Amino acid sequence: MSVQIPDDSDFSSFKDQCLSLDGWTSRYSKGGVTVWCREEESRTVHRLKMRIVCKDVTAETLYDVLHDTSYRRKWDSNMIETYDIGRLTANADVGYYSWKCPSPLKNRDFVTMRSWLPLGSDYLIINYSVKHPQHPPKKDFVRAVSLQTGYLIQPNGAGSSTLYYLTQMDPRGSLPMWVVNRVSQFVAPKAMRKIYKASLKYPNWKRKHDPGYKPWTFPEQNQLPCVSLQELSVQRADSLENIDESGLSEDRMHNSEDEET
Repeated sequence: MSVQIPDDSDFSSFKDQCLSLDGWTSRYSKGGVTVWCREEESRTVHRLKMRIVCKDVTAETLYDVLHDTSYRRKWDSNMIETYDIGRLTANADVGYYSWKCPSPLKNRDFVTMRSWLPLGSDYLIINYSVKHPQHPPKKDFVRAVSLQTGYLIQPNGAGSSTLYYLTQMDPRGSLPMWVVNRVSQFVAPKAMRKIYKASLKYPNWKRKHDPGYKPWTFPEQNQLPCVSLQELSVQRADSLENIDESGLSEDRMHNSEDEET
């Protein structure tokens, strides 16, 4: 299947999915963070949506934080490695991201095509998994598949904003139900609060670290090598290894950080 760069209708559709509650079940609502889950026909596909109200953080700052890979290394403690592979257009690129899963789960990674767009006063970033010939699955990671993942950022008046995160993904592992529950009750809310806290600190950090450099806003600053769509193909989940982690016990779960609810 050929890779297609999202157009305006794709971004509008993603926005509608973020804002609609039809078919979604609330699993968590506390301290300004809400988490919803949605049942999928496939047992291997998981669909999750989150929302956080970010007081004293503008929509533009949130947008910058989610783009700035240099700053991400400062706040995303679950990240193992991230890097940009190449650019497709002024608002689309290909990148790699790997993250630490709580033991005894195996760590996951992605190669994704990412695209972004300011839409009126909103900002959107969406991605899905692709195959790149020079970035095949790695030995020590499970290559997961993003069917559709992204962010919607909306201004909320008085210098505040609301952030939505929506993901439909296949982690390529038969996960036990306690893992799914843990993600919606602990991992997801904690991740959203991390983004919020990082966004509060970003303006001061950015003033000291190449403040004028924002290639996601100023594409002429982008020095990444060009990637052709013909080099890429859509990453199909059934072409990747699927591991069975359904028998893992919660008693063996180990987290490097304290839980936050």
